[in-house]
Amino acid sequence: MQILSQNDPLAISLACQALSRGELIIYPTETCYGLGADPTNPQAITQLLAYKGDRHRQVAIAVASRAMAEQFVELNPIADNLYTHFLPGPITVISQSRHRLDKRLESATGTLGVRLPNFPLTLALLQQFGRPLTATSANTSGKKEPYSRSDWQKYTTSSKQSHVSLFLDAGSLANRPTSTVVDTTLNEPQILRQGQLIIPALSPSLISHSAKQTQQFAQTILSTHLALTRRLPLILALQGELGVGKTQFCKGLAHELGIHSVLSSPTYTLLKEYPYHTSKYQGVLYHIDTWRLPDVTELESSLHLSQLLKPGSILAIEWAGKAKKILHSYEKEIPILVINIKELDENTRQITYAFSSPEWN
Repeated sequence: MQILSQNDPLAISLACQALSRGELIIYPTETCYGLGADPTNPQAITQLLAYKGDRHRQVAIAVASRAMAEQFVELNPIADNLYTHFLPGPITVISQSRHRLDKRLESATGTLGVRLPNFPLTLALLQQFGRPLTATSANTSGKKEPYSRSDWQKYTTSSKQSHVSLFLDAGSLANRPTSTVVDTTLNEPQILRQGQLIIPALSPSLISHSAKQTQQFAQTILSTHLALTRRLPLILALQGELGVGKTQFCKGLAHELGIHSVLSSPTYTLLKEYPYHTSKYQGVLYHIDTWRLPDVTELESSLHLSQLLKPGSILAIEWAGKAKKILHSYEKEIPILVINIKELDENTRQITYAFSSPEWN
């Protein structure tokens, strides 16, 4: 592996040559050191994914300008606002892909994350390379993000280090959080990972005036994330007071999945199973109620929760606040939608939700 100081006059040109040959490089950003590859080169992406070691995580790209981004993704008004007011900077904006790069970089729904970094060396590298490069942290799966070369060497095995041909060394970087990840492809922008940059007023909020409308909101929310179930289980953690509409929300989930059985609260049975099979998806909807569990560890000891967590499984958990510790332990492995339902008056409910996905954690 070649190590070049960021002050070396040949550093950027040699890095571009390595990228053009389909090799991996490590380069500094305003957050941590990143792993760079040519996203138009399938062999380079194969090597990058082998290095990272976790296909569930998505890989963003870094661009030198908004114009370069628009060659590869479609920017809607939500994305336009973020590019105008927050970029360049430590934010990854997820947009619908134009499918001009290796599709393994995209999510299950065909979206692609884009970074416009605010680090002079990275921008100079992108400008000279003339096309994007991958923008994923240089750590391997489950290891600490590197903020220095010694950091990277300490937490990266020799076999993994051998995948990298060049290290652009800018010394020790400031220990900042990773980028904030915002999905702009939904009706409301949604933060998938909170990083250094805090963006105000991005929590989706829906107002329901009837049980039917609550069910319809559930259908819309589930349909947005259903493609994930081809590869992963999906947990919907429902919170709200007694009678606020958690079970009505679950009925909406069942309707979206084409389940014709009458869904009722599993308060006394704790768990009910509803197999589903649509033209695109199949699996089991597990409706779980933790209200009567004296100890949430019974989710595993009695319900064998871990055995339910497989691709195609959708777990709707009422009174999920009681299972907060268990859910937290799964957040880096399983997509989790946290649904909060609040009663505003006798007929009106406010529904807010947040999404945590291992694709971006």
